Amino acid sequence: MFTSAVRGKRYFIWIFFALFAALAPAGVFAADSAVIVMYHRFGESRYPSTNTTVEQLATHLKELKDGNYVVKPVPEILAAIRSGAELPDKTVGITIDDAFLSVYKTGWPMLREARFPFTLFVATKPLDRGTGGYMSWDQLREMQNAGVTIGSQTATHLHMPHASEKQNMADLQASNARFEKELGFVPKIIAYPYGEYSLAVGKVTREAGFEAGFGQHSGAIYKGSDFNYLPRFAFNEAFGDIQRFRLAVRALPFKVSDLTPPDPYLKGQMNPPPFGFTVEGDAVKRLSRIACYATRQGKVNVERLGERRIEVRAAEAFPPGRTRMNCTLLEKNGRWRWLGMQYLVPKRGRH
Repeated sequence: MFTSAVRGKRYFIWIFFALFAALAPAGVFAADSAVIVMYHRFGESRYPSTNTTVEQLATHLKELKDGNYVVKPVPEILAAIRSGAELPDKTVGITIDDAFLSVYKTGWPMLREARFPFTLFVATKPLDRGTGGYMSWDQLREMQNAGVTIGSQTATHLHMPHASEKQNMADLQASNARFEKELGFVPKIIAYPYGEYSLAVGKVTREAGFEAGFGQHSGAIYKGSDFNYLPRFAFNEAFGDIQRFRLAVRALPFKVSDLTPPDPYLKGQMNPPPFGFTVEGDAVKRLSRIACYATRQGKVNVERLGERRIEVRAAEAFPPGRTRMNCTLLEKNGRWRWLGMQYLVPKRGRH
């Protein structure tokens, strides 16, 4: 009888804290990670692969306002995580790439009404040329003066891993000079065009003065993340439904070390790559439930070596271009740990 009473009390306490967690206001619980989301353009249905509909964006913003999230400026998030400072649970950062005109005309007014900060990554050459469908420098200055964070996306939006170190540095220096002249400062964060990255690209961007770089692979950011190649959840018409958005913005980090291969540019490397990692922290308790997926191949083979090491082997070679690998693990609280990588295979004839 005494045991039953104790169990009953424990059950009551568990229910109390579960309800408190569900109803507590944003910021009550602390976290050591955050999720960054990314968009390109809004309400431009001619470009579905990069477009988010107005209706989709509206549902995303409503979820962020009503769902106990805390939206913070990306530089503030990065500074907190780097220093080891606590962040509110379900902290989210918003980024937009390419400075399309629909960002200025459609996306920004909606974000401004929601009072959500965001970062806009800009390739400078389209603005210099007055390319149709892109913002102008005057419009960009207006956004900067209103508090929008501006980041770089190079000058010409080139495929950086395919370019030489000299080409990449020249492109970055050209864009830095234009930012300095037009906006009065040089950005310290960069979004790699197409999310394409290599170790050589990371080296040149650091030398050009950048302190953090973003790809287009999925996952949450934590202190152990590679700040040269940070993940973001990308959204478009096909992958912008509210169910996926909720899964993404509630994601938890997969804390890993010894990630292989270290270079996501697969020029001269084994293909498919010997993808593997060592899991840190409490996630090891549930590793038997891990699942990994490759673009166009679906679920791929996962082998557990010892307690913490995971090796993932795709059945087929990755085709030329970009391929993503995603590993997920469901936690008891219904949130997913998420580890994504984007690999780039050069096309035949690329040097």
